[in-house]
Amino acid sequence: MSVTEQPAPQPGQGPAGDADGDAAAAQLRDRISADSLTTRRDYLRIVATVSGGLAIGGVGVAAGILHRHGDSEHLPEPKKVADALAPGQSVAFRFPGDEDRALAVRLADGSLVGYSAVCTHLACAVLWREDRGSEGELYCPCHEGVFDARTGEVTAGPPPRPLPRIFLTERADGSVWAIATARSGETAKDALCRQFGDSRPEAARRLGCPGTAGATESRRT
Repeated sequence: MSVTEQPAPQPGQGPAGDADGDAAAAQLRDRISADSLTTRRDYLRIVATVSGGLAIGGVGVAAGILHRHGDSEHLPEPKKVADALAPGQSVAFRFPGDEDRALAVRLADGSLVGYSAVCTHLACAVLWREDRGSEGELYCPCHEGVFDARTGEVTAGPPPRPLPRIFLTERADGSVWAIATARSGETAKDALCRQFGDSRPEAARRLGCPGTAGATESRRT
């Protein structure tokens, strides 16, 4: 289940017990849910991309010309995501910027994972589906893109890259906070070193980031 409000399917999508009707209703729910994560400004940006040519837009994203989630070189301000998150629940939020759609999920085993909620194919909204597989899945209904819930890796459909990760932490009171981001395919250490370098030198040294005193010592020993 998700802690974000999900609109109910509209009646009349198919007769009771009709498999085609059920499938159509499920697809409609997914599209409505995706719409709920996409603001009017997001729609205008998508429409502008379409009017300019989807092929050009897709090439631009793949080549790294357009903005990608987590591109900042600086550590973002921590942001509270939820007061609490139970296993199987998800919450949509914005991080690191107000334009960056994101999704936090508590997996069945209690693990916390966070990702950009922008599909790496053509920037449609990504949804959490708990009922798919043993751990659920992250799903883009626009072109049937599927991502692994634990790793963010592409498991089906056209997305060319995994979802950028968002690093989450849980505080003593049970609240969940977003604290840093990673680019698509970037390791956790590389992402944190990139953002901790100037603003958190002590943390960078503990991680053994290149160019820090801790990294120098580790190379000598």
